[in-house]
Amino acid sequence: MKRIPILILIPILILTLAACAPELPKAGMPTPIEGGGQPIPPKETPAEAPTKAHEATEVTLVTHDSFDASEEVLQRFTEETGIKIDILKAGDAGEMLNTLLLSKDAPLGDVVFGIDNTFLSRALAGDLFVPYQAPALADIPDKFKLDPENHLLPMDYGYVTLNYDIKWFEEHDVAPPKDIEDLIKPEYKGLTVVENPASSSPGLAFMLITVWRYGDKGEYTFLDYWRDLKKNDVLVTDGWSDAYFGQFTAGSGGEGDRPIVVSYATSPAAEVFFNNLPEPPTASVNTPGNSFEQVEFVGILAKSKKQEAARKLVDFLLSPTFQEDIPTHMWVYPANSKADVGDLFRKWAEVPQEPAQLAPDEIAAHREQWIEAWTDVMLRE
Repeated sequence: MKRIPILILIPILILTLAACAPELPKAGMPTPIEGGGQPIPPKETPAEAPTKAHEATEVTLVTHDSFDASEEVLQRFTEETGIKIDILKAGDAGEMLNTLLLSKDAPLGDVVFGIDNTFLSRALAGDLFVPYQAPALADIPDKFKLDPENHLLPMDYGYVTLNYDIKWFEEHDVAPPKDIEDLIKPEYKGLTVVENPASSSPGLAFMLITVWRYGDKGEYTFLDYWRDLKKNDVLVTDGWSDAYFGQFTAGSGGEGDRPIVVSYATSPAAEVFFNNLPEPPTASVNTPGNSFEQVEFVGILAKSKKQEAARKLVDFLLSPTFQEDIPTHMWVYPANSKADVGDLFRKWAEVPQEPAQLAPDEIAAHREQWIEAWTDVMLRE
């Protein structure tokens, strides 16, 4: 379930390759929780463009590295429309957005999936997308529709929250955490691993929980909380995979030594699915004010020459056919209320209560400032 000088170079390299080569390389399969390339279309003359727009046989979906879908479901779209989906992965959500902004006038694709509410305002300010009132919007709850003009349409949602190793707490006779306040108590010293918000989507979401809880002004701010967390020997890693599989006791084959990790509300269900277990070895903290709601969006690039095909793809991605494929492939909840999440999610992927919901405009206005202040406290003090 996302997302820095190196990241700036990557979009530039992508653009350079697109100008020099007829085809981008195919990418491998995605990793769970956190496609390939497509031929660069030939230049069309003004007389050819209208005809080819209606006869498109390929449409390119630009997405982040965490995109995953079953081949059978993707093939359904081709069978129904005669249009093939080419998938172009462009890094994490932030890196992908940088690439889209740099290639705005010569887009690398037609449809974009994976911009979330932490980057929504920046994406809209870039004027990248054309409005589209998709019929499926009628089946998507209003609370997820954060762009009233429908340049970006809700496709899925999920929750970043604390996860803990059930067995570890039973064996050590310590109560599992119920609130992020618990993490700064003496009995939890050295138990928690989190991700860096500058390089990790769940890390950023967890930092935003603390901003929502404590604010950035007053006697006790989110930075004061992080100072207390630092005193309590919190471990910071660059990304989710290192935190979960490298440091978490329940996700590293017993080699990790941290029984609390920042992960997702759906991680317990993923443990059951991938390890063929009767019940998860982990649990998520779903109490009020301890999770962050991430909404991911899909949109049509304004400069795409395949607008009709792009609309068809968006309709498909928002349909129950595709939406019901989302839970056990991208480990988030489908936005379409008519899509069945399945028994696994109903049993083991509890939706958290009263998540933190900072407005996209507020996040956009302060995100970099908050990250820089966090970096000063956690990595420089």
